[in-house]
Amino acid sequence: MSIADSTHRPGVRDPRLLAQARDAFLPPLGDAFAAAVARYDDALFDRAERAGAAQMQYLDGMRELRRRRDEIAARFRAQLDRAWKTLETGQPLKAEAVLSGQAEGGLALITDQELESRLAVRNLASVLLRDCKAVLARLDRRLGWLAAMELDADTNPIGPEHIGVAVHQAFATCDLAPEVRLVGIKLCERDLGAIAGKLYETLDQLLHRAGVLAGEDRPPPAPPPRPPPAGMDAPQAPPREGATADAWASATAAGGDEAPAWAGRFLERWSQPHGGAGAAAAPAGEGTPGAGFHGDPAAAAAAAPTQAMLLDALPELLQRSRQTREPEQPAQAPPAAAQRPLSQREMLSVLSLLQVSPSATLRAAIGDQQESLSQRLKSEVLSGASQLGVDPSSARLDPKDEDAIDLVGMLFDVLLDERDLSGRPRELIGRLVVPFVKVALLDRRMFVQKTHPARRLLNALAEACEGNTGESAAERTLLAKVEEIIERLVTEFNENLAIFMTLEEEFRDFLEQHRRRIEITERRAAEIQRGQERLELARKRAEAELSARLEGRELPRAVQEFLCSPWQHHLTLCLLREGEEGASVAEALALADGVLEELEEARRHVVGKPWLQALQPGLQKVFASVGLHGDAADAAISALHDTLQAVADARPELERALPELPPVALPQPAPVERSPIELVGGTDTLDFDHADADRIRALPLGTWLDFIDKDGRVTPGKLSWISPISSRLLFVNRRGVRFCVASAEELAVMIRLGRLRMHVADDGAFDSAMQGVIERLDPGQPQRPVTLH
Repeated sequence: MSIADSTHRPGVRDPRLLAQARDAFLPPLGDAFAAAVARYDDALFDRAERAGAAQMQYLDGMRELRRRRDEIAARFRAQLDRAWKTLETGQPLKAEAVLSGQAEGGLALITDQELESRLAVRNLASVLLRDCKAVLARLDRRLGWLAAMELDADTNPIGPEHIGVAVHQAFATCDLAPEVRLVGIKLCERDLGAIAGKLYETLDQLLHRAGVLAGEDRPPPAPPPRPPPAGMDAPQAPPREGATADAWASATAAGGDEAPAWAGRFLERWSQPHGGAGAAAAPAGEGTPGAGFHGDPAAAAAAAPTQAMLLDALPELLQRSRQTREPEQPAQAPPAAAQRPLSQREMLSVLSLLQVSPSATLRAAIGDQQESLSQRLKSEVLSGASQLGVDPSSARLDPKDEDAIDLVGMLFDVLLDERDLSGRPRELIGRLVVPFVKVALLDRRMFVQKTHPARRLLNALAEACEGNTGESAAERTLLAKVEEIIERLVTEFNENLAIFMTLEEEFRDFLEQHRRRIEITERRAAEIQRGQERLELARKRAEAELSARLEGRELPRAVQEFLCSPWQHHLTLCLLREGEEGASVAEALALADGVLEELEEARRHVVGKPWLQALQPGLQKVFASVGLHGDAADAAISALHDTLQAVADARPELERALPELPPVALPQPAPVERSPIELVGGTDTLDFDHADADRIRALPLGTWLDFIDKDGRVTPGKLSWISPISSRLLFVNRRGVRFCVASAEELAVMIRLGRLRMHVADDGAFDSAMQGVIERLDPGQPQRPVTLH
C-alpha cells in the first residue's frame, strides 16, 4: 500500500490521507494480534505443566481462548476502529478515560483483578512507548497535521496507550483466572511490540513521502552499542582529564556504567582545602584541568570525577578519619613490621566460612546500633584466620583489604540505622555484610559503578524489607522470597559475581509483582477517598435541598417522613450516581416540589381531586430505592394519598402514617487504616505561611514528603491524589495504603511546627548509604537543610 503524495496547509483536514493511514496500520496490527492469540493456548499449556495446584485454571484458560478466539480478535479491532473514528470526527478519544471508565460516565467500583489488568496494559503501553519514542513523536505530529488537531500519547488512536486499551477490551469479557489474564497480556506485550514498531516506522515513512511534514527532522541513526567488558574485573578506560561531570555521566551511561548519585556531592565536599586526596586524585601539571581539587572550589566542583579518581580518594579519606574512629593500638601489640598481611586467598577463605556460619558476636553486632560493624568484621576475620592454621597475633590485614572492610562495614551501619529496618528484615539484610565484603575484595568498582549487579541486588532487597512488618500476606510472601534469595546467595556465592546478576533478575521479576500490588492498593485508596468525598458532597446537597423545603413549614407526619427518609435517600443516590446536573436529580427535586404543591392544594380544601395521581411513577422509584416494591409501595403511596385527603377534608384524625420502612443505609466506603499522623487542626486560628500552602498546592502527583510524628519518627508519604471536590491531598505510605488526607492549610501548619518536610529522594539504598558513609567520614561539612522552598 502506498499513500498518495500531497501538500498540506496547517489546520486543513485530509480525510483521504487519514483513511489511507488507517488502512496502512490497523488491519496489519489486527491480523498480527489475531495470529498471536491463536498461539496462546500452546503457551498456556506449557504453563499448566509447571503450575502444580493451579494447573486447572490454565487448562480452563486454554479452552476459553479457543472458544472465543474470533470474538477476542474482533473486540481488539473494534476498539482501535472506535478510537480512529473519533479522530476522524475531530474529537479524539482519550485512552486513559476509556481504561478508567470515565468515558462511559457514572461511578463504579472495580475489582482488584480489574485493576491488575489495567496496570498490566499500562505497562504494555509504557514498554512500547519507550521502545518507539522517537517515531511516535513524529507520528503524533504527522497525524495531528492530517486531522488538524494536536495529538499526544493519550489521544493518538494508534499509539501504545490505545493499543493497551484494545488489548484490555479484547480480553474483558473472557472468563479467565486473574493469573491467566495477566499471562495473556504479557504475551501480547512480547508479540505486539516488534510488529507495532515496524508498522510505526512504515507509516512514518509513507507519510513522510506523501509530504506530510516532509521537513520533519529525523534523528541520525544511533551508533552501535559498545561491547560490554569481558569480565567483572576487566579494566575500563576513564574519560579524558578535565571532562565535565555531564560528559562523564554520559560516557559512563553509554557503557552501562552510570555515575553514582553521591559522587558529585562527595567531590564537591572533597574539593575543599583538605590536602592530600585532592592532589592524589588529579595528576599534577601546569594547566591540567583536572588538577587543583585543593585549590579553587568552584573549579573543583565543575571538574568530573572518574572511577579511578573516586577509588583513590576514598582510601585517603578513610585513612584520615581512622585516627578518630578507631582506638589506639595497645602498647603490647606487636609492631606491624613483625606481622604479615593475610593474602587475598586467605581473606576469601575466612570470609567464606563467616558467610555460611556467621559467629554469634557478628550476629549480635548486626542487631546492635552502638557497635561498629567495621571493627567487628576485622576482628572476626583475624580471629577466623586461626581456622586456616594462621596465628592471629602474627597476621594483619592488608591496607587495601582493610579499606574494603571499613567501607562495607560503614555502608551497612548506615543502611541498618537510617532505613526502616527492624526485626526480621534487619536480620536478613545484615546477613549480606560478609558476601559484600567479598565483593569489595574482588571488585572495588562496586562502590562507584551504579549498575553493578551486587548493588542492584542490595537495592532491591532493601526496598522489599524496608518498612515490611509482615502484617499482610503479601508482605510475608515478600519476606519469604527475600530470605530465599539471601539463603541462596550465602550458600552458593564463592568468587563468581555472576550469581548476583542471576539472583537480581529473578528477584526483580518477583518484586515487580509486589510493586503492581502496591499500585493497585494505591489506586484503591484514591478511589475510596474519591467515593467518600462524592458521598459526602451528595449528602450535604441532599440535606440542603431538604432543609430548603422544610424551612418554615409544618408538615403532616406522613409527608415529613417521606421527605426526610426515602426521598432524601433517593436524592442522595441520584446525586452520587449522576452528579448535580443529572436527569434523575432534577426528577427527584421536581417530585418533592410536586408533593408539597399537592399539600398546599389540600390545605386550600380542594374537593374531589385524585391526589398524587400524576406523581405515581416518581413515588414508585423513591420507595423502590429503600426496598419497598409492589403492594408495600402501593400501601405507602396510599398513606400519603389518605393524608392529603384528610388535610383537604380538615379531618386530621384521618391522616395516616407511612408503613414501617426498611432501614435506610447509604453506601459506605471501605474502611481505611487510621493515619499514624495526628493532623494539626484549627487553621483559621493557628499561624501558617500562606506561601507554604501555595507550594503544597503546586506539588505534582508522586511527590514524597516526610511526616514527623510527636515522637520524632519520620514516615515518608507519597502524594497520590488531589481531590477535585475539596482540594484535599491524599498521601499513601510505601505499601500504597492511605496514610494522610489533609488540606494545604493543614499541611502548611505542620511545616511551621517542624512536622513536615520534603523527602530527599535517593537512587536506592546503596547510594543513600554511601552518602551517609561520606558524611560520617568527613563530618566537618554542615548538612543542608531540606525544606519545601
